[in-house]
Amino acid sequence: MRIDRIKLVTELAKRDMTQKRLAELSGVSKATINYVRAGKSCTDEVGQNIAKALGVDVTEIIED
Repeated sequence: MRIDRIKLVTELAKRDMTQKRLAELSGVSKATINYVRAGKSCTDEVGQNIAKALGVDVTEIIED
C-alpha cells in the first residue's frame, strides 16, 4: 500500500499533529512514518493504523 504524501501531510495539518504524535497514536515507529511520508510503500496494517490514528478511512489517504 502506498499512502499519498500530500494527503498525509494535509491530514496532519488539519489536526495540528506532528509525525511524532502520529507515531505514538498509530503504534508505528517514527522511522516508518518518515518512510511513508517520503513516498515509500507500507503494509496494509501500517496503513490502517495510520488512518485510524488520523480518524479517516484508509481510502482517503492512499494514492489513487
